[in-house]
Amino acid sequence: MIREISIDAFDYDLPDERIAKFPLLQRDQSKLLVYKNGQISETIFKQIGTQIPENALLVFNNTKVIQARLIFQKETGAQIEIFCLEPQEPAGYAQSFMQTRSCTWLCLVGNAKRWKEGRLGCTVHGTRCTAEKIMSYGETHLIRFEWDNSDWSFAEVLEKLGELPIPPYLNRKTEESDKETYQTIYSKIKGSVAAPTAGLHFTQEVLESLRTKNVDMEELTLHVGAGTFKPVKSETLAGHEMHTEYIVVKKSTIEKLLAKAGQVIAVGTTSVRTLESLYYIGTFLDNNPDALPEELAVEQWTPYSVRGARCTVHEALQNILNYMQRNRLETLTTHTQILIAPGYDFKIINGMITNFHQPKSTLLLLVSAFTKGNWRAIYDYALAHDFRFLSYGDSSLLM
Repeated sequence: MIREISIDAFDYDLPDERIAKFPLLQRDQSKLLVYKNGQISETIFKQIGTQIPENALLVFNNTKVIQARLIFQKETGAQIEIFCLEPQEPAGYAQSFMQTRSCTWLCLVGNAKRWKEGRLGCTVHGTRCTAEKIMSYGETHLIRFEWDNSDWSFAEVLEKLGELPIPPYLNRKTEESDKETYQTIYSKIKGSVAAPTAGLHFTQEVLESLRTKNVDMEELTLHVGAGTFKPVKSETLAGHEMHTEYIVVKKSTIEKLLAKAGQVIAVGTTSVRTLESLYYIGTFLDNNPDALPEELAVEQWTPYSVRGARCTVHEALQNILNYMQRNRLETLTTHTQILIAPGYDFKIINGMITNFHQPKSTLLLLVSAFTKGNWRAIYDYALAHDFRFLSYGDSSLLM
């Protein structure tokens, strides 16, 4: 049973010196581990075009990391850190970023015990910004932000007041260079609090080399949440709650997935989670063709709880296209909480590009699921051959 999987089976020794604290000066000079047909080899990322099959479809996550970490002060002078997770009022990312006086977000709060009540404030470039706690839900809090400059949108408030939230395991402060190096070169849609790091290795030269091989490229959006760093603390998966993330997929992308079935390579685990979620959305629509948009969200255990006959991949994707056609939608917008663990049956993807992940993480479980349990041989090779780990580290192509 998936729920009874012991997380201790996915532990390994990761020395601190193997964690890349900074990226390489040239993105595509990072090392690339290649896993094909159970065999392991290595090259540099710049040569990935020699490893990707001609006419394959690469799917990228075009999300952009926002400067989501805000520092406010109490009247006593105590500093309180607020970490923006997801917009609530208005609920859409684009609408929230366009607000010019106030908006409400679900947030994490550092030093939360020191902020019992009242407003926090700070002033930047002559503009006064305040934060007020509306409600608390365990570790997360509903925070209303207000500012007295109607010329500023909330996007500008974050740009001027916020700090880019680099991963906590880097154990260092954000530097000015991170604003560029912790974004993919194709990032477009603001909303993530962590980068889809497999994409950090791509350069325009690499993309051009792929085009010369007739490799198709599509983009989707999954806004990466802080939960991506959340370790599995329970003994088994049954006690772990996956984070929920916002996804957007264009109708044209789903059409391309239909045309390229069997040739799909996901860039990063966020793209994997989005693509695989599409299958379960299509399966749900098979029995619920008139579902409301909020009913399309994929829950953590959905892949393991679907009973009876399932759709083919073609049928599932066609169900989504039919739904979008009926509802005159050009983009599918919903949420996913999907957990991909050993025993999972991949539906959409045939390969993935991904970095090397933390011990006991759900990302490592996903890699194990895709490699049929061979993750340890891959990670042993990477550790023995000087690969750099985690967000700013090297990557792997798993086929």
